[in-house]
Amino acid sequence: MSDHLITPPPELVQQWSVSSPIQHSDESWAYELFIAHQAAQWGSDQELKACCEWFANEGYGTAPDRIRMHRRPKPPSLKEQALKALEPIERTASAPVTTNKESLALIRKALEALPND
Repeated sequence: MSDHLITPPPELVQQWSVSSPIQHSDESWAYELFIAHQAAQWGSDQELKACCEWFANEGYGTAPDRIRMHRRPKPPSLKEQALKALEPIERTASAPVTTNKESLALIRKALEALPND
């Protein structure tokens, strides 16, 4: 790793400027916050890439993948979100209404059978 500051190239900043949902003439602070957020994310990505390359070059096996997994976790899949949303419904379903419990069990079984895309 080098000792210089991580600064995004001007072309990338221009690209963020064009893709910003807030135009510079609107609310200046919101626009600047958007650009700052993009720059911070880019810098963090550069640091993560450099660290993972260093670990890989030093022979640390799966460390780069594990670091990426913890620093950039994947958002839960739709299936995982649905299963999590189903949990409180299952807990609060009243016992006498067996059709609700049976329906919930069927929904859970179907969701669990889906791939985690």
